Amino acid sequence: MNCLEFTAGGRRWRADVSASADLAIELEFNGAQPSFFVATPASSEPLRIGGFTGSVATGASCNCAVHSLAPHCHGTHTECVGHVTRSPVTIASLTPVAPCVAMVVSVRTEPLGAAAAALAGGHAAAEDLVIRRDAIEAAASAWLAAPCTAVVIRTLPNGADKRHRAYSGSPSPAPYFLPEAMRWLVERGVNSLVVDLPSLDRADDGGRLAAHREYWGLPPGCEDAAQATRGQALVTELAYVPDSVPDGLYLLDLQVPAFGSDAAPSRPVLYPLQSLPGDAT
Repeated sequence: MNCLEFTAGGRRWRADVSASADLAIELEFNGAQPSFFVATPASSEPLRIGGFTGSVATGASCNCAVHSLAPHCHGTHTECVGHVTRSPVTIASLTPVAPCVAMVVSVRTEPLGAAAAALAGGHAAAEDLVIRRDAIEAAASAWLAAPCTAVVIRTLPNGADKRHRAYSGSPSPAPYFLPEAMRWLVERGVNSLVVDLPSLDRADDGGRLAAHREYWGLPPGCEDAAQATRGQALVTELAYVPDSVPDGLYLLDLQVPAFGSDAAPSRPVLYPLQSLPGDAT
């Protein structure tokens, strides 16, 4: 076993770096892939310049492909506050980030019910599936004393078809967070949130993106990044948390390429974590 020992929250911890759990969904350009908000899949084709075609199979000296994708819509991705602001904020300006203590929790979604009438200015329905504050709080109750700055949320049921599910066909094709649930995460100081949903918000919420704005500390409708009280926080969506990863504490290593845009494909990796006896010195 290869281990990494560190201190956090005045306590000593040991992470088993030989037992990684990759939460990224492999983006198979020529196979089934998850998607949200778009009908066109991510694609890949050989680079063509003059007489060169980047495919060894067709006689080239090397493979060189051109990939076409929308990070927000195709596969696991990490986004920043620039997703909802006029002023540009890039994911490259906020990453890399140090590995941190993370809590994995499983949360069962529930129908919105009568609250739909007062939510999102009419852009909600009683049958919408949502994540409520009390559901997250109950799922996290065993680890509230841990110095977690990251939370990974696995929604139940956790079918393996999430790896290639197309979230489309209705104004609410996936569960989403109620602002009250997001407020609980903000109150806990969570600055890296990983979810297996395509978006924190309803696909059609009238453009409000209330949960996103709550997470980044933006007033309703605000598009000015300078007003974000949590402008350093990151959100990773369309991850997949396999059943082999039990709820509990982990070390999260969030791997994000240096894209000069508000989002980029990413790879959240977890390592099992245990608390060591004795205070940090």
